[in-house]
Amino acid sequence: MSYLGTTFALAGSLGLFLYGMKVLSDGLQQAAGQRMQKVLAFMTGRRLSAILTGFGITAIIQSSSATTVMVVSFVNAGLLTLKQAIGVSMGAAIGTTVTAWIVSIIGFSLKISAMAIPAIGIGFLFSLLKWEKLKHWGTAVLGFGLLFLGLDFLTKSMPNLSAETLAFIGSFSGKGYVSIFVGAGVGTAITMIIHSSSASAAIVLTLAHGNMINYEMAAAMILGANIGTTIDAVLASIRGKPTAKQTALAFVLFKMIGTTWALILFYPLLSLVNFITPGTDITNRLAMFHTIFNTFNTILFFPFVNQYAFLLGKIIKDSGSVKELNHYTLVYSSGTFQNAPEMNILRAEKEIRDMAGIVSDMYDRISEVLSTLKDNPEKHNAVTKLTEELQNKEQYADEMREELTHFLMECTRQQLNEKSKRRISRLLRIIADLENMTDDCLTVGLVLERSVLKDRLFTGASMKTLAPYARLVGEFLDFVQTRLGRALTPEETEQAKLIEDRINKVRNKLRKYGQKRIEAGENVKTELLFIDFIRRLENLGDYCYHISNALAHLDD
Repeated sequence: MSYLGTTFALAGSLGLFLYGMKVLSDGLQQAAGQRMQKVLAFMTGRRLSAILTGFGITAIIQSSSATTVMVVSFVNAGLLTLKQAIGVSMGAAIGTTVTAWIVSIIGFSLKISAMAIPAIGIGFLFSLLKWEKLKHWGTAVLGFGLLFLGLDFLTKSMPNLSAETLAFIGSFSGKGYVSIFVGAGVGTAITMIIHSSSASAAIVLTLAHGNMINYEMAAAMILGANIGTTIDAVLASIRGKPTAKQTALAFVLFKMIGTTWALILFYPLLSLVNFITPGTDITNRLAMFHTIFNTFNTILFFPFVNQYAFLLGKIIKDSGSVKELNHYTLVYSSGTFQNAPEMNILRAEKEIRDMAGIVSDMYDRISEVLSTLKDNPEKHNAVTKLTEELQNKEQYADEMREELTHFLMECTRQQLNEKSKRRISRLLRIIADLENMTDDCLTVGLVLERSVLKDRLFTGASMKTLAPYARLVGEFLDFVQTRLGRALTPEETEQAKLIEDRINKVRNKLRKYGQKRIEAGENVKTELLFIDFIRRLENLGDYCYHISNALAHLDD
């Protein structure tokens, strides 16, 4: 076979392997569904919980790079702390070794084609079924078959490399630390190019199985792959906050320091592997080497997570200052869509809670100014300043709606299960309602400003009757904000209905109160502003009730 033909065969084999990994990952994520989305609750526990979570996610999505990119994104969004992210990254390092074990145990011990083709056929048939759960497991089996078919092609294509290429690779084998450093460099470069340490490990195992490189050089290439996999985390953090950059640096230093001690203790480490797996195939020993390295490195760092996080904070400083609202930008990496689409919903829900916080801030400022206007000699300046603040926040909320809508629509273009798609539909509705609430808050502020500038401020009696109504609307806002991101219980759904009914009853009383004051000869324009104010507050209550209904069916 020509050199060009061999190159295309290798590229195609690797592409099929990587595509199989993606299909397998998509199927498993869709089958896992919302259990994947609830994994953050487990992350927020102790360090060991974070490590186990990182291991589990990476074992499912088959890529530590994807896990760390996702973690950087979550830290940037405030979903995870730096300490939690460090633990997850450690677990991801161990989780990525699962692929090497699958390849070594199944890929070279059995006749791959005899298992891959039936898996593709069975998986494809099951993926056509209407039963959603079985359909997703069928997709996972299909991906499993494609992965091993790609590995089979890769194994058959490697021996067709030209004699010059084989001589070049072989020339570095058996030369002690020269082989080790060259192997580490090659492993790093390959992983940076293909963005997958799991795929790099499969290539290394294939080369070693075909006797194209010796045991020492293969082990060194695996160490190099562990460094190369950090490139995605670095790229994901470039536009992120200081905490995101700290997280990326944590992963880089974790791998760099680990590789350094592993290179220093390289031969004792190999001896330990040989002692644990005596007389086994080279691919099994390499898989064990990969596991021992990442496990020992995690054990080394585990007791010093707090100190490690402190050091990272010193290297990349985070002022912690709260910036004024300017323009909203949702920073994320395309890798989080491609490798962990189900988990993106968590990111969106966190941003939605922030959006609800803006609504709450706007309403609190209105209530604060309203309660002090009567005896405030600077009432004109106070309402003018209020409307400026509300306009800025309303504009910011408009940008949030646009960005979050685009983000969630991108999520729907990925492989999601039907329940997640329905969840996204309800989240889009909630986003629209929250943005409409900011519009109404701004309108309330403008009504209040108009009443002051035209000297038509509500009288003390009107203000007294309005205060309980405003507090009731504020309570409904708090009720909704504290429950965003989870489905309401039947009791909470009933509670939301009761609050809505109370708001409607008080609204009717206040409207009648305003009409009676007009009939009694009070200033018509003042009382009409009062009624308009009531109507705007009622709109906020209506939107809260709409959101409550969406939350009640969030998990349907």
